[in-house]
Amino acid sequence: MRPWRAAACLLAAIALAAAAMVPGPAAGHAGLRPRAARARLVASSALSVPPAPIGHAGRWLTDADGRVLLVTGVNMVNKLAPYAPDADGFGADDAAFLAANGFDAVRLGVIWKAVEPEPGVFDDSYLARIAATVNLLGSYGIVSLLDFHQDMYNEEFQGEGAPDWAVDTNGLLAFPELGFPANYFLQPALQTAYNNFWANTQVDGEGLQDWYAGAWQHVAAYFAGNPNLLGYDIYNEPFPGSNIWGCLVPAVGCPAQDAVLTAFDKKVTTAIRHTDPDTMIFSEPWFTYDVGYPSSLGATGDAHAGFSFHDYCPFAGIAALYGLLCPSFNTDVFSNAGTHSSQTGDALLLTEFGATDDTSVLSSVVADAAQYRVGWLVWAYCGCGDPTTSGSPSTEGIVYHPELAPAGRNVDTAVLDALAVPHPELVAGTPLSYGFDTSTSTFTLAYSTGRAAGTGVFAAGSDSTVAVPAVQYPSGYQVVVSGAKVVSEGGTLTLAGCSGATQVTLTVQPGSGVTNGC
Repeated sequence: MRPWRAAACLLAAIALAAAAMVPGPAAGHAGLRPRAARARLVASSALSVPPAPIGHAGRWLTDADGRVLLVTGVNMVNKLAPYAPDADGFGADDAAFLAANGFDAVRLGVIWKAVEPEPGVFDDSYLARIAATVNLLGSYGIVSLLDFHQDMYNEEFQGEGAPDWAVDTNGLLAFPELGFPANYFLQPALQTAYNNFWANTQVDGEGLQDWYAGAWQHVAAYFAGNPNLLGYDIYNEPFPGSNIWGCLVPAVGCPAQDAVLTAFDKKVTTAIRHTDPDTMIFSEPWFTYDVGYPSSLGATGDAHAGFSFHDYCPFAGIAALYGLLCPSFNTDVFSNAGTHSSQTGDALLLTEFGATDDTSVLSSVVADAAQYRVGWLVWAYCGCGDPTTSGSPSTEGIVYHPELAPAGRNVDTAVLDALAVPHPELVAGTPLSYGFDTSTSTFTLAYSTGRAAGTGVFAAGSDSTVAVPAVQYPSGYQVVVSGAKVVSEGGTLTLAGCSGATQVTLTVQPGSGVTNGC
């Protein structure tokens, strides 16, 4: 990164962070010391797509049987034309690699500019490419979250997302060009383009938000009923335009702007429901949420609603401040998500964190997600020439070049080791606690057999599954379980509940052998 651009990015980070330093409880992460990279698992996947449709019971995602679904996965977004993951070389070997390492979900980028290159004109050949990737991933047991991705609105502002015809700057030129994220804060033309979007300013006879909702309606019609979908993420990291400064109020955020965003979410949700009544729809809070600001985003009133949130500590790249400030920032992000769900009933999903090869950052957020019992999708599978990152694309991913085999020097094995950790996938009950101690390679899980929806308990013999990546147990693992018995082992550990059990506990650690609880 050039020095002037680095300075601009730092200015933007300071602007966010200075107002965001709200004291929060300290959060320690035992056993987060670096570990030696291990060999990549090459065995075939034992994953299977959860029974559709995916729904939710309050904060919990659920499968068709009512089991709690806790996904772990990656983002795969091609921000450059033609905006399709397969154009980056993402294919069957990548899907197999993800499944073999216990990743069961992908947040898959869909770019509005590619969907609707001209007003009201849709490119279904582009959607066919996206659908081919969705179905490919599904064949490996991986579900997809379709993400209408944008950063800095459009290429005119060094970003991506909206079609050129949907850019309205009131005649302002895109200057200065300081890159991501500085343009957000320092470029009037970009802020004006967002202002016009949130004002639903008319372009070609229709409001910009209405055009956007129509694009989503078309996409939902195309994908409705696809059993490989996790859901729709309707707008990546919405930015409030020139109102950004009013959103930097510690412990408050910007409730007035949240009302604007809530109305937009309702508009898009209504459009989607005209063509797809069932698929989960995830709304995102303002960009500022990522660094610990609260959100007053309201409920959409939809029965299948989720809250998609991100976690990026602004001091993650500054070693002297990381341990002092980031645990508090991260805790605020998760606790704010819990507050949102308690107020709206939305399901929770962490859909971005990382964008770094600093394994201490990655392990820290993975541990936090486990503590708060939330599924996650890391940024990213690959850097893939990412034009909207404050660092280098080469440090963002697990795999450097998806057009090459995901093996050997093409894999960041330290990053893989930090992310491919044991986790519950489907729980026949309600998760009470789980986590992975990296210092001892010990995974623990406890869950009640009561249904998350509060409608009784799961019958004896009901299956729960746990991903146990071989990258953590190259010489095998031993299992101790109570309240259930092991019915299959390997990369996916399957437990069947015992008769009369009200709680199941599980411990996995290096070794061999099984101690059953029935």
